[in-house]
Amino acid sequence: MTENDLQHATLAEHQAALLRLLREFDRVCKELNIPYVLFAGTLLGAVRHQGFIPWDDDLDVLMLRKDYLRFLTEAPAVLDTDAFFLQKEFSEHWPLFFSKLRLNGTTCLEKIHPKDPQMHQGIYIDIFPCDDARGTKLGRRMQFAASKVVIAKALDRRGYDTDSAAKKVIMALCRLLPQKPFLRWVQRGRAEGDAVHTFLAGARKYSKNVIPRRFLTQRCEVTFEGGTYPAPADYDACLRMLYGDYMTLPPPEGRVCKQHTILVDTEHSYEAYADYRDGMTFEVYTRSIR
Repeated sequence: MTENDLQHATLAEHQAALLRLLREFDRVCKELNIPYVLFAGTLLGAVRHQGFIPWDDDLDVLMLRKDYLRFLTEAPAVLDTDAFFLQKEFSEHWPLFFSKLRLNGTTCLEKIHPKDPQMHQGIYIDIFPCDDARGTKLGRRMQFAASKVVIAKALDRRGYDTDSAAKKVIMALCRLLPQKPFLRWVQRGRAEGDAVHTFLAGARKYSKNVIPRRFLTQRCEVTFEGGTYPAPADYDACLRMLYGDYMTLPPPEGRVCKQHTILVDTEHSYEAYADYRDGMTFEVYTRSIR
């Protein structure tokens, strides 16, 4: 495959594929009676736009750890595995700390150089676990610090690309540390306490990732691209915590994709790009709102 053969999907095509994934995820969760909520930019899109943020190209769902583990265990029995692939956390070909639902027969290449050639790289939605927070601020800060070790080790094993010398040093240092004790510390908090955390959703800021448990346990339905999906009942408080004045649109120059992907192809499998992946020199896939 040459650069002239590359199939750059439009943002609308990418979003249509994401919506197909969400519908299947929602179907499986309803069949198994497993609760979840739309979260982050997906929740913002649902409330502000009744669908995708027009310039957004990802989709996030959030589950309490116990529900997340049930999903990973029970979903394969009812999932349409001809069309979809459940990429489980810390599995043979996926070293990361959260899971994805992938669309077979598609391509979504990210800014990484995968160390595992068998890693599925189809279009995906992110499935994030939410863990119990410790009862003290110090304990939560220690959970946050431990999550950074888990994240750094996982990104290094996946083949994360970075020009940051500091990040390279951190990944090299974390490579020497054992993962399990840090992961246990992150996941063991105050059971049924008032707060949970989303540190293993790749948290950058501590303050935006310790959230009230009720955001997960008290739910309502919101409209998203013509369907209805679960969301925190107090979505206003959730979105204000995450984004502040979330109903105000960013300036036009801020209405762009996050540029975390290199290529999206809704028509061909990532396997078709296997021989070309390491030689990619074309621009990062990104589109502004029209």
